[in-house]
Amino acid sequence: MSEPPNRLADVTQGPGPATPEGTEPYLLGALRAAVWATPEEPPRGPRGDLPTRSSADRKIAGVCSGLAHYIGMQPGRMRLLFLVLVPLWPVTALVYLLLFAVMSPDQRRANRRWRVLPWVIWVLFVFGMTAGSIGQMFAMGAQQGLAWGVGLLQCAPLVVAAWSPLIAWRLMTVGVFLGGLGALQPEISWPWPATTCISYLLVLYLVGARYDRRVLAGAGAVTTLIVLPARYTADMGGFIVFVAIAVALAVLVAGDNVRTRRAAQRDLAEQEELRRRDLSRQAVLEERSRIARELHDVVAHHMSMIAIQAEAAPYKIPDLPDPARVTFGVIRDASREALTEMRRVVGLLRQQGEGAERLPQPGMDRLDELAKSARQAGMHVRVEVRGVPRPLGPAVDVSAYRIVQEALSNAGRYAPGANVDVEVAYEPELLRLRVSDDGTARPAGEPGGGHGLVGMRERAMMLGGTLHTGPREPHGFTVEAELPLDELTTAG
Repeated sequence: MSEPPNRLADVTQGPGPATPEGTEPYLLGALRAAVWATPEEPPRGPRGDLPTRSSADRKIAGVCSGLAHYIGMQPGRMRLLFLVLVPLWPVTALVYLLLFAVMSPDQRRANRRWRVLPWVIWVLFVFGMTAGSIGQMFAMGAQQGLAWGVGLLQCAPLVVAAWSPLIAWRLMTVGVFLGGLGALQPEISWPWPATTCISYLLVLYLVGARYDRRVLAGAGAVTTLIVLPARYTADMGGFIVFVAIAVALAVLVAGDNVRTRRAAQRDLAEQEELRRRDLSRQAVLEERSRIARELHDVVAHHMSMIAIQAEAAPYKIPDLPDPARVTFGVIRDASREALTEMRRVVGLLRQQGEGAERLPQPGMDRLDELAKSARQAGMHVRVEVRGVPRPLGPAVDVSAYRIVQEALSNAGRYAPGANVDVEVAYEPELLRLRVSDDGTARPAGEPGGGHGLVGMRERAMMLGGTLHTGPREPHGFTVEAELPLDELTTAG
């Protein structure tokens, strides 16, 4: 079933036609979107588009730290200045809310306990603005009922902006329009209290920061229309009216700029996340290709030996029964066919890595050479071998060497000159590897980083083992791997 044509979702998708006929003028559609269209879902409030702070960047300290960063002041001094301004709580609350809204959103949600704080500040701010508006109307000579009614209508709906700035703007527009009619005193030069102006500009900003430009165009047109009558009903000069309209439209444009910037930041973050995923997948595929090329010779050797032994069996045993000859023939043919298919599957990987690693693959017997190379690069490497070293199967031997090699490479990249401990433990069923350094921890979320860890993890998983990486206390980084050993993965 199609959506009703007067829904806000239909008119906020872009500048295109909003009616089924597609003939509605843009300005008329903008006015309808701003004044009449009902939002399909209430826009998110301070817990949505307004930023929430993580444990390290929340509440007043977060705002002060962010502002201090932009103006080059120490955060402690900015917090002290904020405390000095606390007696002027309406101004302080306004500055805090504006900064809280303008600052870029944090990706993490704040603790649930502190999510209430923005609401408390918001309600106190609206209460102060409403009380100030009513008080100023009494000072301007308005009747009691008129001051209460218009004052509440001009500022109190601001609290609804937490859910829907557009609805709050519509209600406040009625109050601003009534005030502009000169209902207080015709001889005054400015018919709106200062708190009303602040509240209305704030809700205009929220509308600009939440809705698309079609709604903004309608809101700007309506704002212009409700301010113009004050030129004739109150003692306002044309220049003052022009400045008032210009300021209101400028606030709308500022909100739109913030909305556009946030949308661009979200798109950029999504693209960056996709890029990181692609790089991670590419690293996995490259490492698997490398592993496949390394294992090609090992598997091909064993399959060739099976075929040769099956071929030679009838000649080694002259009195071999015919059924056994047939069995050896089946083994020979099956091994040859498997070898052919394996070469066909791995052939593409061999072609893609044509120039790579044609030499014999290194193993754990070259661990001392690897440590010597790391020492020549400036690291202080200590090698400790526990247990009795024994020959390993080609897959485990190559993978263990590569894991230690990559761990040393990471230590040299992120902690040059650090002390590195390489521990190798030969156990009955496991080969344990541990490479730890006392340098700095690895940078989190570095673009394109972590591919070496991906390769090490792929090698460990291929053998049915495990790999654990992470920072060590008080500082440094550790790589631990456990590779299973059995009669199929050992050479002895």
